[in-house]
Amino acid sequence: MSRINFNVPPYVETAMGYIQECVKNQKICGDGAYTKKCSEWIERRTKTAKCLLTTSCTHATELAALLAQIREGDEVIMPAYTFVSTADAFVLRGAVPVFVDIRPDTMNLDEKRIEDAVTERTRAIVPVHYAGVACEMDTIMDIAGRHGLMVIEDAAQGVLSSYKGRALGTIGDFGCFSFHETKNYSMGEGGALLIRDEKNIEEAEIIREKGTNRTKFYRGQIDKYTWVDHGSSYLPSDMNAAYLYAQLEIADAINDARMACWNRYYENLAPLAESGRIDLPVIPEGCVHNAHMFYLKAKDIEERSELIRFLDQRDIHSVFHYIPLHTAPAGIRFGRFHGEDRYTTRESERLTRLPMFYGLTLEQVDYICDAVKAFYA
Repeated sequence: MSRINFNVPPYVETAMGYIQECVKNQKICGDGAYTKKCSEWIERRTKTAKCLLTTSCTHATELAALLAQIREGDEVIMPAYTFVSTADAFVLRGAVPVFVDIRPDTMNLDEKRIEDAVTERTRAIVPVHYAGVACEMDTIMDIAGRHGLMVIEDAAQGVLSSYKGRALGTIGDFGCFSFHETKNYSMGEGGALLIRDEKNIEEAEIIREKGTNRTKFYRGQIDKYTWVDHGSSYLPSDMNAAYLYAQLEIADAINDARMACWNRYYENLAPLAESGRIDLPVIPEGCVHNAHMFYLKAKDIEERSELIRFLDQRDIHSVFHYIPLHTAPAGIRFGRFHGEDRYTTRESERLTRLPMFYGLTLEQVDYICDAVKAFYA
């Protein structure tokens, strides 16, 4: 069998025709026809009040930080087990990331550790829905409500995932999606900001359009546009949106294919988990995930390293994931860890991600599982 990559960016044949249409119509900058199609698709599927396509999930989170009026000296509670962008968006505003421990079952922010980290400086909570599996949002929203805090969902991995029937990214004040090439649906680099409350839409449009009211001009609501507030350019090219829209048209088929592989992994490796050799992902009741990734947990970092080498020798590319932010130089400089690190470091050192992408075959999954079984034999 030829080498199995960890990730292959999703591609749908109709995408090239859509990109050529953008070029032919001489509309390749932001907010063209395909940007509108993608935004409307997301609004329809998630039932969010507004979706604004962005150049990345990083920029979506930065936009959310601006809308939440995060300022210097504010504190923002989040897990340390996440990508750097989760913290960077708030560090750029002068805020302090306050890291709390994760749950060992889902690798998500431990909702039981949040309230103890709240101080008079706390302004927001940023739950990260790891692997497209929802955080315990009822508890998080209750804490936020009682303390007057904003909730900004990092749903980078959560497109088409839900919590108790509600799409991830639509429960908090703002939600952030990623369409990076490693995600279920991709535009190369790209993201989206989901806005729950209509009152925040106009300000978001202004900030996203370089501080101008050009979006209202395009809608015909005003006869000219001008600079009205601070802002930047968060608009992706319409060619990127065209690439993405081809996937959104068959989003359910892509999701079904990924889910079939995820389920095959789980069924094949369940005996190893039952014997106590490995741990497998946990999906809490009320959560619907999107098969964004499949991982297993080895005994410790040494065993994980050996497993990754073993799989690589059999032409299987497997990888570990985040280095906890509170252990990184910038994390030590800009943030702090509240409470005890019982699980964040330990669990992160055990986790191994197996290949997962649209186009992965069940035959390849079986081959990978056989290799994992051989390692533990």
